[in-house]
Amino acid sequence: MERKELLYTGKAKKMYATDQENVLLAEYLNQATALNGVKKDAIEGKGRLNNQITGRIFEYLAAKGISSHYIQELSETEQLVKKVDMYALEVVVRNVSAGSFAKRFGMEEGIDLPFPVLEFYYKNDALNDPFINDAHVKALAVASDEEVAEIKKQALEINAALVEMFKKIGIRLIDFKIEFGKTADGKIILADEISPDTCRLWDIETNEHLDKDIYRRDLGDIIPVYVEVLDRLNKMSK
Repeated sequence: MERKELLYTGKAKKMYATDQENVLLAEYLNQATALNGVKKDAIEGKGRLNNQITGRIFEYLAAKGISSHYIQELSETEQLVKKVDMYALEVVVRNVSAGSFAKRFGMEEGIDLPFPVLEFYYKNDALNDPFINDAHVKALAVASDEEVAEIKKQALEINAALVEMFKKIGIRLIDFKIEFGKTADGKIILADEISPDTCRLWDIETNEHLDKDIYRRDLGDIIPVYVEVLDRLNKMSK
């Protein structure tokens, strides 16, 4: 596998072309960001942890019949993924009140919601990724009605699988953000990453944060927390 030109640099990853058609190389960076990039720090070891955590989670989902762009782990910080055309959507699924949801509706954090709440955000850094609804998605030509329905269906299936998986390792899945893309043959699949950067994870017994809120809220060092999540995932897979 030969790494070729750099295609994209994001907050947490770099994407490279490879010598294989429709296969990209994702390199995870030792960088933490919050508040849409306003807060930013280099954190040694973070890229390795997110790369491996994402790999373990995507492997679990694949075993459950859920497709993603993930192909395989290439090194501690790199993985191969299928090339997809990304939707300009961040899809958030919430199981428990927390973060912006709790603030928006004046709720305490930690209250179980009666059903998974699905939200869309328009992926645009310049606009600070605004909250949008189905009509906005259609009006902005981000996705068709049929595509929205498929994305919603898959997001809820992914949520059910993740809730089950995290429960097995003593973690409560509060909420998470995922993204989707379309393959060359027109199939909509899960893409990007699933890690403590993109999920709110609380220990079932203690309610301690096992996610990026440690960094967002200046609660301590995220590396031991991410190591704990990876260790639990690795023990589950044995």
